[in-house]
Parts: sequence; structure tokens; C-alpha cells
Amino acid sequence: MKLTESELQNKTPWEKADVQLPLFDRKKVIENTFMNPAWVHFGAGNIFRAFPAAIHQKLLNAGLESTGIVVVEGYDYEIIDNLFLAHDNLSLLVTLKADGNIEKTVIASMVEALKADCDSPDFDRLIDIFRNPSLQMVSFTITEKGYSLVQSSGDYLPDVAEDFVKGPATPGSYIGKLAALMYQRYLAGSLPVALVSMDNCSHNGTRLYEAVHAFASKWSEAGLTDQGFASYIADPKAVSFPWSMIDKITPRPDDDVKAMLTECGFEGAEGKVTAKNTYIAPFVNAEQAQYLVIEDAFPNGRPKLEKAGVIFTDRKTVDKVEKMKVCTCLNPLHTALAVFGCLLSYTKISAEMKDPDLKKLVERLGYKEGLPVVVDPGIINPRQFIDEVLNIRFPNPFMPDTPQRIATDTSQKLSIRFGETIKAYQADDKLDTRDLKAVALVLAGWCRYLMGVNDEGAPFSVSPDPMYNSVFPHLSGIKLGQTGSFAEQLKPILSDARIFGVNLYDAGLAETVESMFAEMVSGPGAVRATLRKYLA
Repeated sequence: MKLTESELQNKTPWEKADVQLPLFDRKKVIENTFMNPAWVHFGAGNIFRAFPAAIHQKLLNAGLESTGIVVVEGYDYEIIDNLFLAHDNLSLLVTLKADGNIEKTVIASMVEALKADCDSPDFDRLIDIFRNPSLQMVSFTITEKGYSLVQSSGDYLPDVAEDFVKGPATPGSYIGKLAALMYQRYLAGSLPVALVSMDNCSHNGTRLYEAVHAFASKWSEAGLTDQGFASYIADPKAVSFPWSMIDKITPRPDDDVKAMLTECGFEGAEGKVTAKNTYIAPFVNAEQAQYLVIEDAFPNGRPKLEKAGVIFTDRKTVDKVEKMKVCTCLNPLHTALAVFGCLLSYTKISAEMKDPDLKKLVERLGYKEGLPVVVDPGIINPRQFIDEVLNIRFPNPFMPDTPQRIATDTSQKLSIRFGETIKAYQADDKLDTRDLKAVALVLAGWCRYLMGVNDEGAPFSVSPDPMYNSVFPHLSGIKLGQTGSFAEQLKPILSDARIFGVNLYDAGLAETVESMFAEMVSGPGAVRATLRKYLA
């Protein structure tokens, strides 16, 4: 079995290996999509291939849709060459269920793969697509930092600043390219479309809007585009930016899954790491649980995704669901396990859930400290959501998710995953931020993690983080085994509201974090001892 269009024609080996094949006429869908594209997706990573692409296949299989997805990569072009084009835009989804069952499905809903590169012919094709009245939705999974136009210093990123001056002709920045394509849609008659962020960040639609509108405003003000372009982007009847909440764990390609696929006759399971450090393989391993809630604001219509389990609702409800998940019921628990998993030398999230101390930490974090300030969105029960996370999803021994992966870009996540809870406690007269012991442990643990030394005193590699070089220097002189206060070194970090969403000194938490950090640094085994002390 090879993952190519021609190899799918011989169904016998696939069926023998219990691999589900697409049921629709792919050739016809490709033709329909080329003429009348309806859905473009930016970000060709695992979450997209395992979730949006997979549920759209259900619609195609059922005959509810007649066009596929045009996938676009704007950061790591090797993904297009080595993953999509090499496999005829096919992908193999391996669903690892908590009961040990494995489901294998060839995903064929992605029918065209393009690079968002102004120097490539692909960009001309993208211009044609964006000028087509049939386009309904442009979605995104480009990570939280994909929407940022500024550096940690507050200055514009160099490629963004250059694009502001150059205009839409040959942009180099990610959002600049998107804005240039939207300008083409404006020139084609102010055609309506929905730009849907599916990334795990608060109010993701607004973040996308602010980034695109910044380009439209700069270009319009400088006379580099028609004056009406900025107004077009700002008109929700023409261009909408729905909020969404997505939830599905899709770890890096796992060696055990590769071995299983090879054993059942699948050829080419071995992946690679690109020059930009992206882990790619022709398959995606993912958990079974998944949630996608989207604000129903689509000025040009949309695919019938509700028929495949997507929940469409109003913005207020999406906000509640997003806050429930990102601020309380999943993401903070994930980050806690990431930080302490690295410090305690774990390599699997599922293994951490067998650790009584870490299990107690996330239970306190979710049930005791998080639930008092979570708002029930009405469509998903928060307590039941945490129950599923802690009793089924995280402990799933077949899910090869690692704390090292989750620890990536932690500085970009803390303000949402913990800062919102801190703010909610501050705003409630009946609650006291000093009761946030688990939150303080995680924040202190993160500072301890940045030292790159585990609880036994052995060095480890800190996961990539855009703020590491600006934060670590404050801690660089601290060594394991030192005693005393580290308030002076920690103050520039703990007072930085960009990291935590609040100044932890103003929130009444900084001194607790300082104390916990000092205890965790005192010697080998101190991290474990500190956890046990405060969770007793």
C-alpha cells in the first residue's frame, strides 16, 4: 500500500488492512473544486489533516458537498513538496482510541495544495481562487504566533514593516500575503467571504481581523490600495471573522504508529523533519475526541459542516466555550503537565496521569481553582468536559503525546491559560487569588523549567519559545542547590503582563510564586517535594 491516487484503485490490500477508503468520485470533486472553489485552508499541519479535512470527507462521502479543500502552506513549503504533492494530496488518519482500538482512514478531501509564495506560480492560482465568487470560507490553523505583527520589543516584524511600505504587489509576511489576496477579492467586486481562524487562541477571529485590517488600513492610508479596501475588510456583511473553538490532540508522528502501519503493509510511513523543524509524515496520529464550535457568520454561505458534528452558534456562546476550554478545562491542565513532565523527565502525557502528584495537580487546577470562575456555555458541560479530559483523553496510553511538544511557545500561552483565571478571581469579591496554589505552582514551575535542568539535576533541552532569549537571562545566574530569595531575578518576569496577562505583584501572587520557585531550586528532588507540600 502506497499513499498515491493510483494505488488506491487496488482496494484489496487496503480493505485487508482495515483502512477506510474515500467513497466519493475524487476526479469529479477535483474538477468541481478547480472551477468553483468554496473552501481554502491556510496551515497544512496535523490538526487540519486530522480534523477539518476529515470531517469534510464525511460530507463528500455522503454526497452533501461537491468540492474539496484547497490547502495552502505559508510557512514551511517543504510540507507541500514532501507531504502533499508526493502523495497526490492524500493523507492517512490513524485514530488511537482509549479502548485500544485503532481506526485507519485515507483522507482525500484535500484536492489541491499550494504555496503562499509570491515567487511561485501557486500564488497566481491563489489570486484566481480569491477572485472567484464561489469562495465561501478561508480557514486557518497557523498557530497563535501566526497572527502577530510585532516582535517582543513591540516593534513591527521586519517583513511586516517592509510590506506596509511596499504594498500588496509582492508581500513577504504571512498576513501580508493574505491581505494581498483579499485585495484581489475586493478588486473583483468586493466579493463576500468568511475568514475563519481555527487556532487555539482567545477571540481568534478578532485577532485575525486586527492583523488583516492593519494591512488594509496602512495600505489605504498610504494610497497603495483603493481607499475602500479598509472599509471592505471592516464590513462584516462582506468579510466576516467568526470566532471558533477547536479541540483535538494531534501529536507528532509516533514511531509505534509507524511500525504498526509498516507491519500491516503500508509503505513510506517514515517521515522527516524539515529544515524549519516541522515533523511530517504521510500519516497523522490523533485521539478520537474532537470539538469544533464556530460562530455562524458566513456572508457567502458555507459547507454543511453541522452534518459532520460541527456546532454553529452565536459569538457569545463561542466565547464561553473557548474560555471554558482554553482558560479552565483543558489547556491549563495540558500546560501544567508539560512543565512538570519535562522537569520530572516524563516523555508521555499519559504516563504523567499515573503520577499521583501530577494527577492531584491537574485535578486541583481544573476542579477546585478553575470551575468556580468558568461560565457554563450551555452546549458543553464544563465538569463533564474535565471528566473526559482527565479520565479518558490524557490517560489514553495509545496517544503518543509528549510534554516536550506541549511546552513549545509556553510564554505565548500563559496569559490566556492562567491569566484569565487570575483576573476572574480579582473581579470576584468572594474569591481570593491567594487560594490559587495550583496556578502558582505552574507559574513557578515554568520559571524553574526555563533553567533547563530537571529535578535530578540533569540538563534538558527547553522547547522552542519566542520569548526564551528575553526571559532566560534573568535566571541564567541561578544554579540548582542555591538557597535564598530570588525576588530580584524574578521581578522582571513576574511583573510582565505580556506573559501572564496581569502583573503578578498586583494580583497578589508574585510572592507565592517566588517562594515556590526558591523551594524548587533548593536541590535535586525539590520540584517533587514542593508539589507534595502545596498539594497536601
